[in-house]
Amino acid sequence: MTTHSSTYSSASASPPGVASGPVSEPAPAEAARWAQRAGLPLAEDRHAVVAATAEHIRTVVSVLRELDFADTPPAAAYRAGRGGEEKCHADV
Repeated sequence: MTTHSSTYSSASASPPGVASGPVSEPAPAEAARWAQRAGLPLAEDRHAVVAATAEHIRTVVSVLRELDFADTPPAAAYRAGRGGEEKCHADV
């Protein structure tokens, strides 16, 4: 299994420098601070929308982390065939 380094731990929902603990929906002001740190200043009327979007993304990612892909060959093992059929070349 290939691992990739990331900016912050995959177990943490918080960006670097933000205390981790029980994960809850980010407050609009907190989402604005995260955006500002990333160089993306937000208009005040966007704070709540960005916070809700961040929470939705966090929820989806947490579900994806629970999936077991142990028996799934890597994408390179699949070759698209004609007529929409796919062939798996498990020897890859």
